[in-house]
Amino acid sequence: MQTLWDDRYALRTQNMKGSTIRELLKFTQLPDIISFAGGMPAPEIFPVEEFGEACLRVLKEKGPESLQYGMTEGYLPLREMIARHTNLYGIKVNADNIMITNGSQQALDLIGKIFINPGDRILVESPTYLGALQAWDAYNAQYVAVPSDFDGIQVDHLDHALRTGPKFMYVLPNFQNPTGVTIPLDRRLRLVEMADRYGVPIIEDDPYGQLRFEGNHLPALEVLDDQLRGNHECYHGNVIYLSTFSKTLAPGIRLAWVVATPEIIQKLVMAKQGTDLQPSTFTQIVAYEVSRHGFLEKHIKRIVDVYRERRDVMLEALQENMPDGVKWTHPKGGLFLWATLPESINTQDLLKFAVEKKVAFVPGHSFHPNGGGHNTMRLNFSNAQPEMIKIGIKRLADSIKDQL
Repeated sequence: MQTLWDDRYALRTQNMKGSTIRELLKFTQLPDIISFAGGMPAPEIFPVEEFGEACLRVLKEKGPESLQYGMTEGYLPLREMIARHTNLYGIKVNADNIMITNGSQQALDLIGKIFINPGDRILVESPTYLGALQAWDAYNAQYVAVPSDFDGIQVDHLDHALRTGPKFMYVLPNFQNPTGVTIPLDRRLRLVEMADRYGVPIIEDDPYGQLRFEGNHLPALEVLDDQLRGNHECYHGNVIYLSTFSKTLAPGIRLAWVVATPEIIQKLVMAKQGTDLQPSTFTQIVAYEVSRHGFLEKHIKRIVDVYRERRDVMLEALQENMPDGVKWTHPKGGLFLWATLPESINTQDLLKFAVEKKVAFVPGHSFHPNGGGHNTMRLNFSNAQPEMIKIGIKRLADSIKDQL
């Protein structure tokens, strides 16, 4: 039945697409499906008790403040805590360089809002994070896709892409979503140097950087950019850095942050005021209370231990069960790994057969902005218990063998 609204949608809605992953999450609600589809943290290690205690403490000690409107930039003590943590990793920032957002997804949308005009080119890895594509499709962005391998974006292919004049470059250097790969230091240095030479700024998305299972911490692109420019004062470089509490505290609190120059932060503040005025005051203060006094650092160590075990179980199960011709990444942290199947298999078709065997994954096609990846898939190892991972990978391998 038609209504008066049917011919009044804005033109930008023609480019809006539903999230493939959100559609697949319905499988996680079915009790007999083992799902590797979502980017879901392990709920059994959420700090429920600590949040309960913090909620009561905040209401008792800061009740009126926590229930009142707050600053668009975010709760100042929380921003100062993030600044101190960021300084430990080599980048000189203060609270003026930081804005709190309702999840990193809002940060991506606000970046699109203040930077992207219809038809602007955005340089991305291929594959790349689906949520960024979904956010920027609404602003009619075009994508210049650079292929990646087991060491991330292939910088040897950057020259041609940078010559097309992209508005900015978007990369996930650590344990990338969807592939799980990490860009090594030599590639990071070349990437930052080439971006500077061509005058292309960088959006660095780092939701998983603290979840490292093996190897040494690598400097952020923001740090390398700061060093390249020889900054000695507060950060004024060409990188906007994004991170989140979703993977270290809990995704349900919807708290993330942007690190950028004060000038960019002020533009983002104006954009956010037109969206939701501010992040939740109560949630921010509770998150601050939970995170302070060293709890967050200890909790992250626990998360890393749990996810490392589950990654190892999945890698072992893949090795034991997958037929010849199937390859996969070996993530050193994060939540995901990436599998590549023989060319003859289309993973979108395979998903139907896999679901019949009670296992789900995300087909890789959606992560490629300009097409491709028909024989790839993303697998999440953080959410399922180890025994379920073993069973689920066996079911998935059987589905692939049936297709072959």
